[in-house]
Amino acid sequence: MIPEPSHGEHATSGLVAEALRTRSVESVARTGLLARVGPPGEAVAVRAELDALPIEEETGSSFAATNGFMHACGHDVHMAALAALFRAAGRSEGSLPKPLAALFQPSEEAYPSGADLVVREGVLEEEIGAVVAAHVHPDVPWGSVSVEAGPVNASSDNLHITVEGSGGHGAYPHRAHDPILALSHAVVALQSLVSRRLDPTHAAVFSVGWMRAGSAENVIPGVGEAGGTLRALDPADRQPLRRMAREIVENTARAHGCVARIDVTEGEPVTLNDPALAEAARSLLPEAGFQPAPAMRSCGSDDFGFYGRTSPTLMLFVGLKNGSGTQNVPLHHPRFLPSNEAVRAVARAQAVAFTAAVTSLDQIPLGPTAGK
Repeated sequence: MIPEPSHGEHATSGLVAEALRTRSVESVARTGLLARVGPPGEAVAVRAELDALPIEEETGSSFAATNGFMHACGHDVHMAALAALFRAAGRSEGSLPKPLAALFQPSEEAYPSGADLVVREGVLEEEIGAVVAAHVHPDVPWGSVSVEAGPVNASSDNLHITVEGSGGHGAYPHRAHDPILALSHAVVALQSLVSRRLDPTHAAVFSVGWMRAGSAENVIPGVGEAGGTLRALDPADRQPLRRMAREIVENTARAHGCVARIDVTEGEPVTLNDPALAEAARSLLPEAGFQPAPAMRSCGSDDFGFYGRTSPTLMLFVGLKNGSGTQNVPLHHPRFLPSNEAVRAVARAQAVAFTAAVTSLDQIPLGPTAGK
C-alpha cells in the first residue's frame, strides 16, 4: 500500500528487513538490502526488486496504493516471495548445501540502475557464485515457468535526438530550414534500422516515446527534439544499431538543411541465462509443480543483465493469472493485479533457481566473463 519510487525505497526496505527476521542484513546501493542465511562459503544470490512505477493504481484492491505509485511490474510479489523463501531457508539452515543471499535491489525501473550500483559497489564479488531471479509475466501460462539459455531480455538504450534548423514565418518556409520536417523524416527513416538494416532473424525494437518542437502555429521553430529507446536481443547488434541510428539521423537532417545529433544514455545490457543453470533449472520444474512454458524471450529490458558482468546469471519467467479473475493485462498497466497464489509460485521458482545454481556451480568457471 506504500509503494515507493526508485532510490526512495526507505519504508519498503524497512518493512522487508523486519519481515526477514534476521540480524544478518546489510545495506547495499543506498536503499537496498542483502541478507544471508546458511553455512559459510560461496553463496547463491536471489534478486528481488524494491521500487515502484509512477502509475496511478486502478485495481480496486483492498491494498491498492493511493500515493501515485504502483508495483505494476510484480516487484511486490517478487520481494514477498523472497522474504518467504529466506525465512523458509532459515528454518532449515542446517541442511542448506550452500548459503542463500537474499538481494533486495533498489531502482530497477530508473537510472542510475540499482543493479549497476550493486555491481559497482563490489558487494557480490566476495563469495557470490551466481545471481538468480524469477519474474512474473502475463504472457507465460499460469502453472508454468519459462527457462531458456542465452539472451532472454534485450539491452536498452535511450536516444535523445536534437535537430537544429533556422526558424521563420510559417508563410515563408523557403526562407527557413524546418527542423520539424527534418525530425519527422528522421523518425520515419529510423524504422529501417530493424526492417532493413538488421538480420531478420534477430530481434530488435526502436520506439519513439516523445517529440516536441515549436510554440505557435504560424512559426517555424529553430529546434526539434525527440526521445526513444533502442533495444537489441543479441549483444553483438547493440553497437552497430547505435552507429546506424546516428548516421540516419545526421544524414536525413543534412538533406533538409539542418544539423542533428543523437545523445545516447546507455541502459541495461542483455540478460543472458547461463546454459548450465538453465538446463539444471528446467530439470527441476516438475518436482516444483511447474510445467515447462514455451520459450519466452523479450525485447523488454531488466537491469538484472548487469549481474552477468561478474557472475553466472539465471532469470526465470513465472506464469501469471489476474487476481481479479479477469483477463491478464500487460506489465506496467494500472490494473495489473497478480493473484495471491503468485507469491507462492514465485517463491517456488526462486527455490528452483537457487537449487539449480547450487547443483551447477562446480561446473561453471567463475570470473568477469562468467555467464557470457
